[in-house]
Amino acid sequence: MAETRTHKITLIPGDGIGPEVTQAVLRILEATGVKFEWERFSAGAEAFEIFGEYIPTQLYDSIERNKVALKGPVTTPIGGGFKSINVTLRKKFELFANFRPIKNLPGLATHWPGLDLIIVRENTEGEYVGLEHEVVPGVVEAIKVITEKGSTRIAKFAFEYARKHGRKKIHSIHKANIMKLSDGLFLRCARKVAEGFPDVVYGEHIIDNTCMQLVMNPWQYDTLLLENLYGDIVSDLCAGLVGGLGLVPGANLGLECAIFEAVHGSAPDIAGKDIANPTALLQSAVLMLRHLDEAAAADRVHKALETVYAERKTLTRDVGGTAGTTQFADAVLAAMG
Repeated sequence: MAETRTHKITLIPGDGIGPEVTQAVLRILEATGVKFEWERFSAGAEAFEIFGEYIPTQLYDSIERNKVALKGPVTTPIGGGFKSINVTLRKKFELFANFRPIKNLPGLATHWPGLDLIIVRENTEGEYVGLEHEVVPGVVEAIKVITEKGSTRIAKFAFEYARKHGRKKIHSIHKANIMKLSDGLFLRCARKVAEGFPDVVYGEHIIDNTCMQLVMNPWQYDTLLLENLYGDIVSDLCAGLVGGLGLVPGANLGLECAIFEAVHGSAPDIAGKDIANPTALLQSAVLMLRHLDEAAAADRVHKALETVYAERKTLTRDVGGTAGTTQFADAVLAAMG
């Protein structure tokens, strides 16, 4: 009889509601029977108080060693303070693909039922390279970086995913009518990659028109391929179509490492009250299980989650229920049998 694998996972519970939703998700993951060994670390302001670093060296070493991390929300200061922990980790480990599936949960009424979208966002370039400087007082310049390597790499990821999972159509989203060189390069790379995938229909839409189309007829899209900033905006817009950031998963994928995370905020105003919804982190953990080739466990958790939503008896307040974080996790565990 084959020995059961133990997956060593770097765990970043985050701050605010992070520790609560993380604990709920860990209870569910442990109940799958999959063996985990968790290496737990702080990041952000809490880590700075303990280690004098916003991302401790030990955390970097753990991700480098384990190759997989599960991350709760970490507060990012606005307009000052430390750099985004998310952006820093993505750059450090070349997590070039931000992957976010957008799908309705049963039992939740929306204006756009039956959505099944895949958002593929380039994760390391564009405006998020952080190259900003003050030219003269009152004038700040920010540099957008688009490379052939980065654009080709993310396009290949999108097309290979589409072919493997039977997705039929990819749209590249751009503003090449204005940013002719940078977005033009992104499109040229996508077109070249598309030539090798004749089984996938390829199209292009301008970013502002795409946002309008998404709130009028999102069903026309299948997979969206976007640069970093556009992808950041559109992925949140699409999350809103199915109920918000508290419901959708997020994965940051590279050639060697992967970080699975809740994409919502840390919500410090409700921290410690046992009312936060752990669905987003749980959905991200399901993606992690698939990444670890634990498909049966992933299916089991996802089916239980859908059962709880379909029954609508034990939902959290943000989706019209009265249950708390712990009660919701208990309901998922019960549905797993």
